[in-house]
Amino acid sequence: MKLRICVGTGIAALALTCCISGCGGDSAEREAKIREEAAKAASQAKPVVEEAGRAVKAAAEGAKEGWEHSNGKRLDINDASEEDLAGLPGVDHREAKRIVASRPYRDTHELVSKRVMSQALYDRVKNDITAK
Repeated sequence: MKLRICVGTGIAALALTCCISGCGGDSAEREAKIREEAAKAASQAKPVVEEAGRAVKAAAEGAKEGWEHSNGKRLDINDASEEDLAGLPGVDHREAKRIVASRPYRDTHELVSKRVMSQALYDRVKNDITAK
């Protein structure tokens, strides 16, 4: 039993010594290879990161334009023109005519209860409209 432990320990020590002594010469080569691979990966990632940056900037500019365009004002569905109603997201001229034809509205959800528009479309425009 003691012999096995001694032999096992000796083999492990020999392997460790070989590894340490062998690693010394290859260490500089491995470090150079790692640096080279890291530089290559960075150069490949750069265009992707730049494109992502442009996409984020475009999205932010679009959000800013939308915010400035709306000025936080809601469109009164009892008073708005067909043209203004057709400017709502997802509302075409046919639906705008139906909105006008079904006036007056006590609240905006009557667009759904009067079957002027679907719940899905109402969910898209509900933050942009009011009923006065």
